[in-house]
Amino acid sequence: MGTAAFAVPSLESLVDVGFKVVGVVTSPDKPQGRGLEMGTSPVKQAAIKQGVPVLQPTNLKSEAFLAELKSLNANLQVVVAFRMLPESVWSMPELGTFNLHASLLPQYRGAAPINWAIINGEKETGVTTFFLQHEIDTGEILFQEKENILDTDTAGSLYSRLMDKGAGLVVRTAKAIADGSTTPVRQGESASLRKAPKIFKETCNIDWNQSSFQIVNFVRGLNPYPSAWTELNGKSFKVHSVAAATKAGRETPGSLDTDGKSFIAIATSDGWVNITELQMEGKKRMTTADFLKGNKL
Repeated sequence: MGTAAFAVPSLESLVDVGFKVVGVVTSPDKPQGRGLEMGTSPVKQAAIKQGVPVLQPTNLKSEAFLAELKSLNANLQVVVAFRMLPESVWSMPELGTFNLHASLLPQYRGAAPINWAIINGEKETGVTTFFLQHEIDTGEILFQEKENILDTDTAGSLYSRLMDKGAGLVVRTAKAIADGSTTPVRQGESASLRKAPKIFKETCNIDWNQSSFQIVNFVRGLNPYPSAWTELNGKSFKVHSVAAATKAGRETPGSLDTDGKSFIAIATSDGWVNITELQMEGKKRMTTADFLKGNKL
């Protein structure tokens, strides 16, 4: 069960090592792009290539879908980058349903663990498999693998590494469940747990009152999607990358300085950052130098 590209290597790996994948459940096709042509999910595309039957329910609680799912006679369900399941679905197979999550649970429960780990300046994250239960991302842990977060990482680069590492962990977990060698561990609870809630456009607005370090992490944690943004001269810009600047002097956070040719510097609470890649609304992504060739600030 999955939709996003993050789930594709897990599906392909299960098939490659010989598991009998009797079906794939993914989101319904929907209009995409400017032409609003019907598009299919990356998981559906992968399933078709593998010759695996595809189910695309609009309602996960409908009797028709539940009957169709039951008819597949699956004894294990694997969830990667999908949506919340009702108990009637996750409790159906005899061996249960496990989920792959892109964090070291119980830290960063929620929809955007990769983004928030970078935004918060973490140096380490990982992937976790766990059995589903009622509360989201709280089930008993099966396996975990760690992954370092590099200073140069963006959400995109970390996503790619965790996607591949997660596929290996899914196979390891499925094999262990098949041979009965798992020892599920209950998740701990504490006040220090960090969450990873869904990210909305307003979440991505850069707060220049933060430190340069925080702003650099914020921007790379939202790169390439959904992208940090700010307003310059009354126009909205996506900010794809920034770097801490060595520029001397302190100004009111949000103040702008530029030579009109090679740099755009914005004041923060403790210094400056240089915007190195940006994108004006309705335009393509470009370096600051290229942007300043045709635009004035």
